[in-house]
Amino acid sequence: MNYPKQVFHWINNEEIGFESGKFFPKFNPATGEVLTEVASGGREEIQKAVTAASAAFEDWSWTPAAERAAILKKAALSVKSQQEEIAEIVALESGKSKKQAMGEVGAVVECGLFISGLADEFSQELKLPSAVPNRETKLIRQSIGVGALIAPYNTPIVGVAWKSFPSLLCGNAVVLKSHELTPYVAIIFAKILKEAGLPKGVFSVVQGLGSEAGSPLVEDRRVKFVSFTGSAATGARILKSTADRLAKVSIEAGGKNPFVVCDDADLERAARLAAAGAFVDAGQRCASTSRIIIFEKAYDEFKNLFLDKVSKLKVGTGDTDDYGAIINERRMKEILNAVDGAVSRGAVLLSGGKQIGEKGYFLAPTVLENVPPEDELSGTEIFGPVVVLYKARDFYEAIKLANKSEFRLSSAIHTKDKKRSEEFIKKHLTGVVRVNGPTHGSEPHMPFGGVGLSGNGWREPGIKSLDFYSDWKQVSIDPF
Repeated sequence: MNYPKQVFHWINNEEIGFESGKFFPKFNPATGEVLTEVASGGREEIQKAVTAASAAFEDWSWTPAAERAAILKKAALSVKSQQEEIAEIVALESGKSKKQAMGEVGAVVECGLFISGLADEFSQELKLPSAVPNRETKLIRQSIGVGALIAPYNTPIVGVAWKSFPSLLCGNAVVLKSHELTPYVAIIFAKILKEAGLPKGVFSVVQGLGSEAGSPLVEDRRVKFVSFTGSAATGARILKSTADRLAKVSIEAGGKNPFVVCDDADLERAARLAAAGAFVDAGQRCASTSRIIIFEKAYDEFKNLFLDKVSKLKVGTGDTDDYGAIINERRMKEILNAVDGAVSRGAVLLSGGKQIGEKGYFLAPTVLENVPPEDELSGTEIFGPVVVLYKARDFYEAIKLANKSEFRLSSAIHTKDKKRSEEFIKKHLTGVVRVNGPTHGSEPHMPFGGVGLSGNGWREPGIKSLDFYSDWKQVSIDPF
C-alpha cells in the first residue's frame, strides 16, 4: 500500500492543491506518530468545488437514472476488487485492525450494490386519482441540486459511501467535506468513482477543519441540501446556518443507546452481545451500547457474566483483537476525564478507566455502576469504550430508564416474552429497536437514523434515503 505523505483535495476529477499551501498533521491512532500532512481547505477551495458541482449538476441530473446506477454499480464492484488496499487505508487512518476494516469495506460494497439497484425506484411514477374527468395525476421524483456531504471518522469509508451512493443515484452533484481525522479514504472513493465513469464536477472532496471548510460549505447558498453525521452541537449549528434559505438538512448525531436485560433473558447471550455492542470500534459507533439496564433479579448474575466477557477482550490493531484505538489523543483524554469525573461523583469503576500502553491511543474496556440517571455521564454521548450498568425494579422502570435520554437512536431488549418485547417496541422512544440482538448492525437496505438529539427524522442509507436525496413533484395532465 502506498499511503501519501500529503493528502490533497479532489475537484473536477483530479487531486488538487492550492497556492495557500497550508497543511495540518494527521496522527496515526495506533502509534501517536504523524501519518501524513493534510491540505487545510477554506473558502477558496469550497468556492471552486461548489462551482464545479453547479456546472456539472444539470447534465448529471438529466442522465437517465439507469445510466447513473450503472456507474455506481461499477464503482461498488471496483471497491470489492480493491478491498484489501482500501481496508489497509481504513485501518491505518482509524486505528482498527485490517479484519475489522475489511468488514467495513464489505458493507460499502453491499450498500453500493443495493443503492444502484434502486434506479427503478427513483424513476417510478406514482399514479394518483383525480376528481376531474380525464385528468392524469402522478408523483415523480426529481433531483435537488448541489449538496454537501459531511462524513464521520468512526466508520470512514462507510460514512462516505452511504451518503454518496444515494445522493448520486438521485442525480445530484455533491461536495464531500472529508473528516480531517480520516482524510484519504474519501480520495480513494473519488478515484474509484472517476474510474467507473462519473463525470467531472459531480463528486468533489474538500479537506480541512470544520470551522474553516465545513462552515463555508454549508453556508454557500448554492448548496441545496446537507447530509451531516457528527455531534448534536454541530448539527444544530448547521440547521441554524441553513435555515434562512430553507435548505434540506439531514442530521445523524449519535446516541446513548440502552440495552435492556429482563429477568427471563438468555443471560449468557445477552452478556456476549452487550460486550460486543459496548466496545465495537472502541465504542466509537453511534449505535454502540452505552447504557445496560438490568432487572434487579438478574443484575448480579448478568454483571458477573458481562465482566467475565469484558476481561477477555483484547485491545489492539491485530486481526485477533476485539477493538482498536481511539481516533486521537484529544478524544482519548476527553473520555478519561469523563470517567474520572463520574468516579469523583460516586460512580464505581468495575473495569478499565485507563490508557493501555505508551504508544498510540488505546483505552481499556471501561464499565461503571452506581451512576445516577441524572448524572452527566448518563446523559452525554462519550463515544468511547465506556458503558454503565443500571438496575431496574421491573419492566416499566426499565422502559422509563431507557427513555430517560435526549439521545434516541438505537436500543435493544433481551427477553423470552414476545408480548413484553412488543410493549417495549411500542413504548420506547427511539429510531431503531432490536429484540434479542445488539444495538448496532443495520443492513444496507434498512433505513437508519434517530430522533431527539440523535437526528431530525431523515433515514440513511436504505431505500428511504431517496426521500431525502430527491424531491417529489406533483404532476397533472389534462387532455391535449
